[in-house]
Amino acid sequence: MDITPSYRANGDRYSTMTYARAGASGIQLPRISLGLWHNFGDASDRLVQREMLRTAFDNGVTHFDLANNYGPPYGAAEESFGRHFAADWRPYRDELLISSKAGYDMWPGPYGDGGSRKYLVASLDQSLRRMGLEYVDVFYSHRRDTKTPLEETMGALDSIVRAGKALYVGISNYNAADTARAAEILRGLGTTLTLHQPRYSMLDRWIEQPGAKGSDDERSLQDVLDESGVGSIVFSPLEQGLLTSRYLEGIPAGSRAGREGSHLSSDNLTPDRLAKVCALAPIAQGRGQSIAQLALSWVLRGGRVTSAIVGASSAEQLLGTVAAGSAPDLTDDEIAAVEKALAVTA
Repeated sequence: MDITPSYRANGDRYSTMTYARAGASGIQLPRISLGLWHNFGDASDRLVQREMLRTAFDNGVTHFDLANNYGPPYGAAEESFGRHFAADWRPYRDELLISSKAGYDMWPGPYGDGGSRKYLVASLDQSLRRMGLEYVDVFYSHRRDTKTPLEETMGALDSIVRAGKALYVGISNYNAADTARAAEILRGLGTTLTLHQPRYSMLDRWIEQPGAKGSDDERSLQDVLDESGVGSIVFSPLEQGLLTSRYLEGIPAGSRAGREGSHLSSDNLTPDRLAKVCALAPIAQGRGQSIAQLALSWVLRGGRVTSAIVGASSAEQLLGTVAAGSAPDLTDDEIAAVEKALAVTA
């Protein structure tokens, strides 16, 4: 399929999106970033992919988040992105912030996952080839590998920056104690830990809680990030679609939600959780927002979160979520109303 019509970016693309500085670094991220975790595998429509990517950039979304194993199959999302980059975006490379990650299962054998130097360096080299890039803007250790010394994992990130393969480095899914130690090791090597990418939403608030995820640090992850000057960019802010209006009347007939292999499992679709989503609806309506937009405004409240990563299945859906990036801040009364809604049980 030919997907190479000429593309000229919207000249007003920076007029509405709000940007925030990532911790103590020099870079700014759009408040809404586009993740390619879903809908960029081999089975996805390339024309729909192209329309979503163009719509994102035309509306000020400059950050595109990938990982080595996004697909399916593994690597497919990076290959898809590489095709669209070559067709549309090569002239705009310096306006884009592209990230990738490694840490989970990617290829067979003992060197195909984890946090070893061998795996991280090899994986990034493969990612760059798939995307047709000379470097990524941010490269993450996707998870804490407890079988590999943290010094080795951080040393690999440091060497990747020094080799010019990444401009900044980050970590994802690390608890507070491991994050503090990772930042300390990198500082000693002369490289700054720029970003942390945790899961965070109204229904998953572990980053606010001291001792979460087995941490022995008395601080929450948010506190560690603030004190270390590390930015945060959160994933799954909509709980894989639960924090939308789709489930206000229960699970629609024929929905993939709750089925085997669905990213929104039946464990998440509990009566209590659905009751909370229903209680959020009038708050969103009062702000002139959808539930999804409210959920994004909430994770971005107070400035402690730099950016929220969203996925999309269409350009129209993406436009709705991107609008949250320039929405007014939540008031104290609205935050209190959200907290009350989140305490609702079925």
